[in-house]
Amino acid sequence: MDAREFARQFKRISDGEPGSPEAERNKNLEAGRRDFRTFCNLRKPDFYKPGRKYQDALCSTLQKAYEKRLVNEKTGKPAKYLIINLPPGFGKSYTLANFVNWCYGQDIKNKVITVSYNGVIAPEFSRTAKEMILEEELEGEGNYVTRSFFPALRIKYGDSSVMKWSLEGSYTSYLATSFDGTLTGMRGNIIIIDDPIKNAKEAVNDSIKEAHWKFLKDTLTSRMLPGALVVIVLTRWAMDDLAGRVLAKWPEKCHVLKFEALTEDSFEGKSICEDLFPTEDLLEKKETLSDEIWGANYMQTPIDRKGSLYGKFKTYEAVSYTQFERIINYTDTADEGSDFLCSISGGTIGRYGYITDVYYTDEGMEVTEPETARRLQAAGVREALIESNNGGRGFARNVIRELRQMKCYKCSVSWFHQGQPKKARILTNASNVMEQVIMPEDWEQRWPEFAKHVKKYQRKGKNGHDDAEDALTGFVEVINGEVKGKRKARIGSKKKLGL
Repeated sequence: MDAREFARQFKRISDGEPGSPEAERNKNLEAGRRDFRTFCNLRKPDFYKPGRKYQDALCSTLQKAYEKRLVNEKTGKPAKYLIINLPPGFGKSYTLANFVNWCYGQDIKNKVITVSYNGVIAPEFSRTAKEMILEEELEGEGNYVTRSFFPALRIKYGDSSVMKWSLEGSYTSYLATSFDGTLTGMRGNIIIIDDPIKNAKEAVNDSIKEAHWKFLKDTLTSRMLPGALVVIVLTRWAMDDLAGRVLAKWPEKCHVLKFEALTEDSFEGKSICEDLFPTEDLLEKKETLSDEIWGANYMQTPIDRKGSLYGKFKTYEAVSYTQFERIINYTDTADEGSDFLCSISGGTIGRYGYITDVYYTDEGMEVTEPETARRLQAAGVREALIESNNGGRGFARNVIRELRQMKCYKCSVSWFHQGQPKKARILTNASNVMEQVIMPEDWEQRWPEFAKHVKKYQRKGKNGHDDAEDALTGFVEVINGEVKGKRKARIGSKKKLGL
């Protein structure tokens, strides 16, 4: 018997005869190595079932993200951030632990960092992923464990730490940490952030959300290997939570996979997974829980979105200044020390206003006066209206002086006293703002602070600031001819200005 024949017979014996249990098992193992969903189905068939369609989407999306096949149509580049919104009890953390195992099977050199809510929760995810690798097949049961598919996977001898461990043949494979933890001595190419916000109280705590953002932006990013994939799994508690901020900052680097517990297949909705959470059970939860908690946990509706004044703005990709019939500006100066100046410029086409520039800042007038003038010139503004309340008239006159010094003679500046109640104006004009204002596609990236305040503004209750909303309202009022300045001057006329 020559070597080739020996190899064929050995393979036939090891693989099993066609149709035999051995052949079927080897076929399953090969399929599980290639396909993450199959891997999950075979490892835990009592949870991963073919009829659970949300699991198909979850598993296939995770695999596509790992294989760099989630490509943005505009950039042609794979998604860096995969954001997953899934109701509680649908197995998101368990699926991610399986995903870590499967990724190690694809490449033993993968380095995983998981970030949990706090130091108490952090070890749990790590322990689950580690124990899956240590798990042994039950003799005679015909079951599958991680090492059934990837027999080379072994935890390095003596690596007993839960928070940081290595695989044989690799160095520092896994690190578990929290938002107040450390990342010393570890860099990762697979980053998993699991449920950073735990309740409604934290969802409205700006300092906590800011801490999460700074940790990602300043600490975690510095520990990412080139081409790293970041998976953020969370309940959408707030529009400016970690997912919201990542989406606002890097929209073209993100892919969002969102699951709402109830679909809109019927009047009351139907469960996305009837055998896991029956519709009747979900409707009972909906009736029992407060609207905010139900919306955030089960429908991925941030608690501050339900009562927010503005919805999703219309956007434009590009517009030519030659199309504009008027180029206007509305500026609301800072009334008090804690207020913001908001100056909005844009062009009109019919009854629609295309915003081209927003200046939103809490800096002092020594900075804002020359900067406002510069922006008016850069935006090609021809009609600028400035509220004269609480020093606004002096601000307007100084802006005019700055424009004269810049030899910008085409912009006319008006000021006026706004006597109408601010909150009432904002509320009554909200529908006009949503109908008539058109933002550039990347407006949230261009003007992040402005976007944050506009998106958070609540129809009812107390709002920290209303300067952005006041200026948006004024911008629309200018379009509709509802406000006019009492003093209007061409920049070139000293006599008219009283200078």
